[in-house]
Amino acid sequence: MIKPLATNQLYTACDIDQFDFDTTEQLDDLQTVIGQDRAIKALHLGVNIQHEGYNLFVLGPTGLGKHAVVREYLESQSKSRETPPDWVYVNNFDKPSEPIAISLASEHATIFRDDMHQLVEDLCSAIPNAFETDEYHLRLQEIDDELKKTIESAFSTLNDEAQVNNMRLLRTPHGFAFAPVKNNEVIKPKEFDALPEKERRQIEETINGLEEKLATILRMQPQWQREARNKIKELNREVVMFASGHLIDELKNKYQHHAVIRVYLEAVQQDVINNLQNFRREEDASEHMQLPLMKMPAFRRYEVNIIVDHTQHDGGVPVVFLDLPNYANLIGAVEHTVHMGALQTDFTLIKAGALHQANGGYLIIDAIKLLMQPYAWEGLKRALLSQQIKIQSLGQIYSIVNTAGLEPEPIPLRIKVVLIGDRMLYYLLHAYDAEFKQLFKVAADFDDRMQRTDESQRVYAKMIAGLLHRHKLRPFDRLAVARTIEYGARLAGDAEKLSINVMEIADLLCEADHYAGELNQSIVKREDVQRAIDAQIYRGDRIRTRLQEAINRGILMIDTGGAKVGQINGLAVMQLGDVSFAIPSRITATTRLGGGKVVDIERETKLGGAIHSKGVLILSSFLAERFAKDYQLSFSASLVFEQSYGRIEGDSASMAELCGLLSALSNLPIQQGIAMTGSVNQRGEAQVIGGVNEKIEGFFDICRFRGFTEQQGVLIPVSNMQHLMLRDDVIQACENRQFAIYAYSTVDEAMEVLTGETTARINARVEARLHELERIRQRMKKNGKETANDNEKNTD
Repeated sequence: MIKPLATNQLYTACDIDQFDFDTTEQLDDLQTVIGQDRAIKALHLGVNIQHEGYNLFVLGPTGLGKHAVVREYLESQSKSRETPPDWVYVNNFDKPSEPIAISLASEHATIFRDDMHQLVEDLCSAIPNAFETDEYHLRLQEIDDELKKTIESAFSTLNDEAQVNNMRLLRTPHGFAFAPVKNNEVIKPKEFDALPEKERRQIEETINGLEEKLATILRMQPQWQREARNKIKELNREVVMFASGHLIDELKNKYQHHAVIRVYLEAVQQDVINNLQNFRREEDASEHMQLPLMKMPAFRRYEVNIIVDHTQHDGGVPVVFLDLPNYANLIGAVEHTVHMGALQTDFTLIKAGALHQANGGYLIIDAIKLLMQPYAWEGLKRALLSQQIKIQSLGQIYSIVNTAGLEPEPIPLRIKVVLIGDRMLYYLLHAYDAEFKQLFKVAADFDDRMQRTDESQRVYAKMIAGLLHRHKLRPFDRLAVARTIEYGARLAGDAEKLSINVMEIADLLCEADHYAGELNQSIVKREDVQRAIDAQIYRGDRIRTRLQEAINRGILMIDTGGAKVGQINGLAVMQLGDVSFAIPSRITATTRLGGGKVVDIERETKLGGAIHSKGVLILSSFLAERFAKDYQLSFSASLVFEQSYGRIEGDSASMAELCGLLSALSNLPIQQGIAMTGSVNQRGEAQVIGGVNEKIEGFFDICRFRGFTEQQGVLIPVSNMQHLMLRDDVIQACENRQFAIYAYSTVDEAMEVLTGETTARINARVEARLHELERIRQRMKKNGKETANDNEKNTD
């Protein structure tokens, strides 16, 4: 029979003699990330490879510090890279609905914007002054005089002709008229009527001819005025060209190597000419005198909308973390203002998204937040696939609204996107989204555990020192560091591993520092760390306490003493929030004559999961392999978790079910003071299970409350020995022989401990019972045939 484990096998303590410091103040901060070599190499590849689709997905459990590690790594890499260009949007004077995107070297965007502001200010001063010069007024007067002269000359010629024909041109309230003249006096109507008819007809013909010439002059007058206005416009154009030409030419020379800006400045000059009234109307200035010059409606068209500005950076490429990755924050948007109840927009209301801000650098996004935002995931993929940022409202994309809006010129996209999420999300996207595999080719898989060695424990101590410095906590002494390392092994669920869940370790350090502060200590001690651990357990312990109370009051039926046939205590782990604990469950088995079927009541009632059902089906295979190679099993069995009202999943109780079944078949009672856990295969070998520490402690607490009998303990698979990191009170009870932990390799070893019988006797009793059931089945089968033959004879 196997013996209980020694106390030194139940807990792997951290040897403080390996540390060469008294407190963590003597340790330097850890400069590298521990235990993440695989992830760091993946990050290095994803950041440095310059091919399409090599974006990164950082995967791993929560609490590993993935965000901090990724940001620190990317920021360290960004410093050595060339700063990407700034981007601005300017007005498209030919197509205002399609603003023009212009890239400029870092810091040049603000310079260009300031240059345009200064240009408008200079134009607002130079153009009005140009129109106030004596030369301009003289030329304007010349055009006016020329018009007047042309008109007067035409009328003078007509008037001379009228005088030659004894006519006079008169100006009346109704216009111009011709009247005959005699002796230099206009003939009155009565005198005209008294003239001979021939003379009157001759006068009328003369007047008609003159009126036709007058009509021609009147028809030509608007044309002469239009020609005069065109001359004035040309004059004004010349004046504006003179006033603005040298100002704009200066900018053209300044940006002579930037073809897009030169073309834009030419368009600005033409627009200034076409809208010179905006620079001359004094009423506009008085109406908007409270506004800055470039905020006035007339001059917003010359504004430079800077959407990406790297002047605030210290150099290198940007590293942007997008906390709320909705569509607008990611891609950018065109905002609107309300004027007189109507929505209005222009290029100055274009707002950059995170893709703009991170263009040329790195964009970090929480994957689950991205996928939770409507259309954001599709928008990101579309931008990465097209390698450009095209700002479109969702209403335009999906034809929700038909209102015409801005369509800003797309901006080329060159970026590394880093998504951070858990492993399941990565595998789901990889399996069901074909474009995901095309765009995110590098997976940086963060591990949650590292190997526990003397060297790694010294490195772990430096990590603890770094966390203390980062959170501005009190220093820890060697014993406190050792207890934290032991806590890290317990978190990992493995005495030979250490958890690198930075968040949980940091939480423990903060809480231990708090308890040390309550005692006015300058250094955190082991007792403070233990107090923090106990407090964490206590805060989440309400459900476990209630369940244990139900067991202790007999509401949940669990025996911790005596022996019973076909009954055994299994152990199940529950995870509630940050706290996991185990509660024993009574498993019972019954056997009877049958066809070799093991009935899993949990499965039949649809309370058993697939893995649990698999474990139960293995039991039949084991029994047939060991006891019935040459004949058919002639029994039926039922297995059930008593007082279980929820779903049962997992196979960690399959060994306990097998032992209960063997007890029922052999009629050998099982010691109820011993609980067990473990999975079984078809050969009866014990397989490793999870949560071994919690399972042992859960049954220990029940036994302690009811009083130790010195015959209580827990059976665990041998392969779980390396995971043991038990509480001090459990170890102390084992040392006092009040409680025992047994490690078994096979069902035979487990049954010897549970029943106190040898394997040979147990197997013999099981085989005898199976043979007995087979003989009964054969006898019943024979009797059934004889009865059938007798009935046949009576019929004849």
